[in-house]
Amino acid sequence: MPQSSSSQVPQIKSRLGAILRATSGNFLEQFDFFLFGFYAPYIAKAFFPSQNETAALLNTFGVFWLGALMRPVGAIVLGAYIDRIGRRKGLIVTLAIMALGTVIITICPSYASIGVAAPILVLIGRLVQGFSAGVELGGVSVYLAEIATPGNRGFYTSFQSSSQQVAIFVASLLGLTLSAVMPDTEIMAWGWRIPFFIGCLIIPVIFILRRTLEETPEFLAMKKHPTANEVFASALANWRIVLLGMMLAVMTTVTFYFVTVYTPSFVEKVLLLPKKEALQVTMMVAVTNFIWNPIGGALSDRIGRKPVLLAITALSLVTAYPALAWLTADPTFGKLIVVGMMFSMYFGVYSGTMLGALVEIVPSHVRTTCFSLAFALAAGLFGTFTPFAATGLVALTGNKASPGLWLMCAAACSMAGALMIYRGGRTIETREAVAA
Repeated sequence: MPQSSSSQVPQIKSRLGAILRATSGNFLEQFDFFLFGFYAPYIAKAFFPSQNETAALLNTFGVFWLGALMRPVGAIVLGAYIDRIGRRKGLIVTLAIMALGTVIITICPSYASIGVAAPILVLIGRLVQGFSAGVELGGVSVYLAEIATPGNRGFYTSFQSSSQQVAIFVASLLGLTLSAVMPDTEIMAWGWRIPFFIGCLIIPVIFILRRTLEETPEFLAMKKHPTANEVFASALANWRIVLLGMMLAVMTTVTFYFVTVYTPSFVEKVLLLPKKEALQVTMMVAVTNFIWNPIGGALSDRIGRKPVLLAITALSLVTAYPALAWLTADPTFGKLIVVGMMFSMYFGVYSGTMLGALVEIVPSHVRTTCFSLAFALAAGLFGTFTPFAATGLVALTGNKASPGLWLMCAAACSMAGALMIYRGGRTIETREAVAA
């Protein structure tokens, strides 16, 4: 077990600057992830042609999900690297890998040009992105937690999620602009690639920001850093905490991918509302997500993680399906805003709380690995599966509100995780320390 000492350890010069540099990589990750979901119908036509539009869309969301299954692999491999080498160096490496995946998808020729090689290249790009994303969120969250001032860990870690909302807002704004200046036929043919190219142009700027990132005082204070084998062994020994952490993160990932990646296709293909309205609501959701995340983190710093986690999961459990049933019965732009704002509040407050909670329950010496693995499992098995699951549920049942059932399952899973973690008023980490 590594030991630490606070003597002669350099302190962070500017916490605001450190937050901006650390979270900049999240922008690229979420920017590309959202674009892939929003332009899924166009990507399906370009790389997964089919006579059946639903089948093509399912293929696209299937590739989206398969890429996310690489997240646990990235969490273990890159998480061990960050826990051994340092937060700063690790976050630079993850950015480089994420950038490679983004470039592959952006420049990949269509199926009409190179045949079956096109979907294979897109899948490779998604696998590379998923490998990097497996530790990007965990690495940033741990970094923010370790530079937080006393009593404000939830507030600091919440900015990891808030930073992603900026990417969604910018991507939505680009989509609206593109729709205003180009006919849909041109966007379908090649215009959808423009936002991806813009993402590639942003990469050098993010690299510059990440290179000036300072190492966290907490990591520098450790007298011994675990080897890769020690990290793997410790992560395996703490499998129960990882599993409970995954359960805790399920609602965050499922709700997030529902309100961002899946909603544009849901609005256009299921509700049959104009694409412009889907983008407008998504932009509004990004803004309110940005606000609700730090509110949730700060609130949990004051009253505790458990009450907030249980309150939001309970609300989602009883309102998710009724809200979608109300919306789909007679879809209007006004109803879409109301439901979008409701889910935004659920996601933001819960996510802002959950990130701080997850950092606190994982062992400190393998914090990045265990945090990243727990979140990667939640995102890979549940969150990024949401667009595929929701599309499939609607097609299978004919019930346009059926995705609400998937949201309810996610809420129930996270509620159970929170109850087990905070059983008896103490966290699982505290109980196991006492038992030891």
